Order: sequence, then structure tokens, then C-alpha cells
Amino acid sequence: MAKKKELSRGIRALLSNIEDKSPIPQTKEIVKELSSNIAEISLEDIEINPFQPRTEFDPEELMNLAKSIRTYGLIQPITVRSLGGNKFQLISGERRLRASKMAGLSAVPAYIRIADDQGMLEMALVENIQRAELNAVEVAISYQRLIDECSLTHEELSSRVGKNRSTITNYIRLLKLPPVIQAGVKKDQISMGHARALAGVDNVSLQLTYFHRTVEDKLSVRALEQLIRGGGSTSQGSSSSSSSSAGSSLPSEVVEIRDELSDQFGTKVEIKRDTKGKGQFVIKFSNDSDFNRILDILQED
Repeated sequence: MAKKKELSRGIRALLSNIEDKSPIPQTKEIVKELSSNIAEISLEDIEINPFQPRTEFDPEELMNLAKSIRTYGLIQPITVRSLGGNKFQLISGERRLRASKMAGLSAVPAYIRIADDQGMLEMALVENIQRAELNAVEVAISYQRLIDECSLTHEELSSRVGKNRSTITNYIRLLKLPPVIQAGVKKDQISMGHARALAGVDNVSLQLTYFHRTVEDKLSVRALEQLIRGGGSTSQGSSSSSSSSAGSSLPSEVVEIRDELSDQFGTKVEIKRDTKGKGQFVIKFSNDSDFNRILDILQED
């Protein structure tokens, strides 16, 4: 907690120094624009970055994203660099840009970077994250921008914003949720806790089913978690043995520990335990990258 306060004071001091010493009176406005200003830019005016390391994109994933964009719009803006006039060069978001073209869009929302603004952008984004009125998806987008555009590792980002790595990971995982669920977070239909629980579901179709059920029935986070553990069962009283073993057979303090571990690792954690206290932990991962991320957390601790 002390680190967070110290960091916040440091940011304010930096901003204060810029405002006091810079001969350019609009510096504060530039900082605000860097962190939150979004412009609609014609797709014809955006060129691909020739140094983009990623060159191959899964056609099926692009098609699915294009369908979502066609229905819900582009929720996470791309980032471009001004080339002068009305021309821009893509910095990040080529997958979103390609899918937007497939969806038939003529323009997309974009953050516009100015030349030599790296340090100012980082400072602006960190300051932006401290704003209380940001919703969870907006915080996640700011974290992702710091990682992509300022070349920060999760550990460096953790130090910059005064948050645990697991917290940052949980936020960034929200950007993998279907656009309709991200929109639900932005519209306050569901909370960060709901979104985090949905992010732990591997199947997109199930994610959407649980999301709509949560909104329609106004489920609490705990009720949603129980619904997910029970495989979507709505029965009361005599639940199935699998549902019972997944949740109710564990003591409440063990359930609490399991949930804390899920938050820490940013993935689903299961605790299997018999009446004598013997059992095992199961930490789930989705791919090699996710496996290495969890290993980093274990080794760090």
C-alpha cells in the first residue's frame, strides 16, 4: 500500500514538473489526449507497420472477430502514429484492423500517437489508470497499451502502477472475452468479479450463456461461480453428485483459498480434498505461454 501511495506522489510530481517547466502551455492537454482521446480514422488512411513482427493470422479467428465487430463494433481501439496530413501508420492492432476491413467498416476508432512521446505516453497511461471512474475493460486496455506500446513486462508494469502481477493478469484476460461481454462490463451490466469468473470458462458459447443468464437473473458473483462449477445446472435442493463434489463438499475456508489462488494465478484452480484432508491442487493452463506465465508466478513467490 505504501508503494502505491509513493508511486502516485511520484507521478503527480512528474506531471507538476512538466507543467511548471515546459514552455508549451498545452502539455497537460497533450497528456490527456495521449491517454484517452480516440479519433475515427478512415481505413484507407492507415498503412501497416513494415516492422510488424506478426505476419500470419488465423483465418477462422479473423472471421469470428469480424462477425463480432459487425454486430458490436470495435471495442478496443487500434493505435496509430501520425505520418502527416491525413496519413497514419499502425502501431498495434493489426488483427483488429484486418477484421474491421472484413466486417465492412470504412473507419475505426484509434489512439493517435505523436512523435517522440514515449515517456509522456507511459506517464499519461499510468495516471489514467488511477482514475476511479474507469471501468474494468478500460483499465485492461490501458494495461495492454503499456505492455504493447511502452514495451513493459508484466513485472515492470506491476512496479509502475503499484498492483500485483496477478491483478494485472486478471484485467488483461478480460480483453479475451467476447465483445458482448466486454460491452456488458462497460455498461455496468456485470462487475469485474463476474467478468473474471467468465474469463475462466474455456468455451466461448458457455461464456455467452452464463453471461446472459447472469444479466437476466441478476446473479451475484458467488451465484455465477456456483453456476459455472455446476456446469450450468439450475436445479435446487437435490443437485447432481458432480455438482456437489465440485463445490459444496469443500469447507468454506478451502473454497475461499481456492478462489484466492485463482485470482493469484489468473486461471482456474481446483482443490480436491477428502474428508481426512488429503487431496491435491490442480492449476489449469491453456497453452505453453500460459504455462510459462504461471511458472513465473510460482518462482517469483
